[in-house]
Amino acid sequence: MTNAADPVVVIVTARPDPGGLARLFASDYPTLAFADPAAALVALDRHPADLVLIEAGPGLDPVGLVRTLRLRPRLAHASILLVAAGDPAETRDRALAAGATDVVLAPLDPSDLALRGRNLIALARAQGAAEGQTRALAQEVERAVAESQEREREIIRRLMLAAEYRDDQAGGHLTRVAGCVLAITDGLGLSEEEGNDIALASTMHDIGKIGVADSILRKPGPLTDAERTEMMQHALRGYRMLHDSPSPLLRLAAEIALTHHERWDGGGYPQGLKGTEIPLAGRITAVADVFDALISARVYKPGWPLERARRFLEEQSGAHFDPACVTAFLSRWEDVVTLVEERPADQAA
Repeated sequence: MTNAADPVVVIVTARPDPGGLARLFASDYPTLAFADPAAALVALDRHPADLVLIEAGPGLDPVGLVRTLRLRPRLAHASILLVAAGDPAETRDRALAAGATDVVLAPLDPSDLALRGRNLIALARAQGAAEGQTRALAQEVERAVAESQEREREIIRRLMLAAEYRDDQAGGHLTRVAGCVLAITDGLGLSEEEGNDIALASTMHDIGKIGVADSILRKPGPLTDAERTEMMQHALRGYRMLHDSPSPLLRLAAEIALTHHERWDGGGYPQGLKGTEIPLAGRITAVADVFDALISARVYKPGWPLERARRFLEEQSGAHFDPACVTAFLSRWEDVVTLVEERPADQAA
C-alpha cells in the first residue's frame, strides 16, 4: 500500500499486488491502494478522494462497492472509475446505474487508464469547485435577503414611531397588540415565522390615523356621525399608504390596516367582509386590537379590568370576532396576563 496522508486517488483491486496499479498515479497524486474494500472505505471516510478506481476480481463485488460509496455524502463529487471484464453493454449499464462515473473494460491499456483517471480527477475537482461557488453564491443571497428583511423591519419600526408620536398612548398599545397577536398565532398553530410576521405587521394597523385630525383623534366625548365617518377612513388610508410596496411585510401590514375593523358577522368596515372573506391576519389583529383598546384608558373612557375584557371577547365570538381566533387567544390567557403585567395599560381616563 502506498502511503498518503490526504489521498487524491484510492484504488481498490483484487490483485495480489495492489501497489502495481497504484504506480499509474502515484508519481502525480497522493495515492492509496487496497486489496480489502472495508479498509478502503475506512480510508475514504477519513479522507475523501477525487478518484476511486475499482478493479473487479475474485471476492470483490465492484458494482456493490460503487453503490456503497455513493451512499457517502462526502463522496458525492468523487469520480468512480470501474475496471471490469464481461459483456461490455451489461457491465457498463450496471456500473453506471450504480453510480460509476466511467467504465473501462479489461484487458487494460495502462496509458489509457492513466489518462482517463487524470481526466476524472479534473472533473471531480471542477464539480467540487462549482459546488463551492454555488454555496458561496447561496450564502451571499442569504445575506442579502437577511439584510433586506432587516431593512423592512426597520421601516416598520420607524412607521411605528410615527404612529407613537401621533398618539401618546400608541407605543404601549402597539407592543401589547403585537404580543396578543403572537398569543393567537401560537394558539392557532401557525409557524413561528408566520406569527412573527403578522405580529410585526400588526403594529401598523392604525398607521392611517396619521391623517386624522387631532380634534377627532383626541376628542374626549362621543364623535359626531361626520367625525366617525372621517375616523373610519383610517383603514383605507393605511392600506393606500402600504399596499403597493415591494416588501411582503408591508403588503401584509396593508392587508391588516384595511381589514382589522371588519367583523365576522359582516357588520364591520370598510368593505363589510364576512367570515373567512376577512384575511386571517386581519381577523387575528381584530381580536388583539379590540382587547387592548378595552383594557386601555382613552380620553373618552377608563380601561376595563382584564376579566371584563375577556368576557366581552367570549360574548362577541362568532359575531364581532372569528371564534377560532378567540379560542386561540383564550388558550394562551396566562401569557396574555403576563404580557399586560409587564407592559401595563393605563386604566384611568
